[in-house]
Amino acid sequence: MILEKSNKFSCQVNLSPDDFMPVTKEQQENLVTMGGNTSYWKDAWRRLKENKIAMISLIVIVFFIVFAFIGPYLSPYTYGQQIRGHENLTPCMAHPFGTDKLGRDLLVRTMVGARISLLIGIGSALIVLVIGSIYGAISGLSGGKVDVIMMRIVEIIYSLPDMLIIILLRIVLNEPLTKAFDSGKAFGALQTLGPGIIAMFIVYGLLYWVGMARIVRGQVLQLKEMEYISAARALGANNRRLIQKHLLPNCVGQLVVTTMLQIPSAIFTEAFLSFLGIGVSKPLASLGSLASDALDGIASYPYRLIFPALAISIIILAFNLFGDGLRDALDPRLKK
Repeated sequence: MILEKSNKFSCQVNLSPDDFMPVTKEQQENLVTMGGNTSYWKDAWRRLKENKIAMISLIVIVFFIVFAFIGPYLSPYTYGQQIRGHENLTPCMAHPFGTDKLGRDLLVRTMVGARISLLIGIGSALIVLVIGSIYGAISGLSGGKVDVIMMRIVEIIYSLPDMLIIILLRIVLNEPLTKAFDSGKAFGALQTLGPGIIAMFIVYGLLYWVGMARIVRGQVLQLKEMEYISAARALGANNRRLIQKHLLPNCVGQLVVTTMLQIPSAIFTEAFLSFLGIGVSKPLASLGSLASDALDGIASYPYRLIFPALAISIIILAFNLFGDGLRDALDPRLKK
């Protein structure tokens, strides 16, 4: 009886010689094989290298960094040098980007303007990273009333018209910072940056960290329920150690991607404010202020606007495309 039941449910597999043929090259590529041990970052770098758009964007970013930080030292002209008889020149061999109405070389001024824009973008993104990650980690790990109160503060900041607040803060902070800079050595090495850039950093430190805080809080809420967090608590780890050693290191993928995407946002905001005349303070100039200065003679000298505007567009596009590629590379769910 048992034998009959076993025969009833048994099945016969018919194999043909084609089933034993070697796999094709396409099947080999699609076959997932277990290789040697590799780290998270090496695997992410491998996936990033396969993204051609992201790699081209990385090359463009590196080019602009070299262009902005090394280029001015290779130019025969200085940033503020006025050359008599060279006013309003169109692009030529001596001045590839032309000159402005004061006879200043626009190529070296675009280099220095790109440097200021990149410094503000990267510096603001780092400020947002530090404040937002710490705030979000504390909120997510604490939970309860502490989390509710901290998130209500974030929502209040979100509800404010950010551009209006940025303009107001920039105007309010300009006078006290200018007086502090004029008074002497109060800011040390920051003296060379000027009050305009410091005001931009303060504005970003006050307003733009809320998005990072929300992202980190969401990650921490998921991670704090994991077994290794419970084990760390059982071994006596306090909240500070949990955040430093266990939670934030496991959020590094989200932190890197969000920080990278914050850079073009900061560059655009700075360029917009400088275009309105409330960005960086003179004699410094960013790409936005160069574009603003070009408006006076845009009909006769359009090249003054084309070059800084083109630089802003390429930089922002490159950072956005590289950030998208980095997000795909750091997401383990997209691993092939």
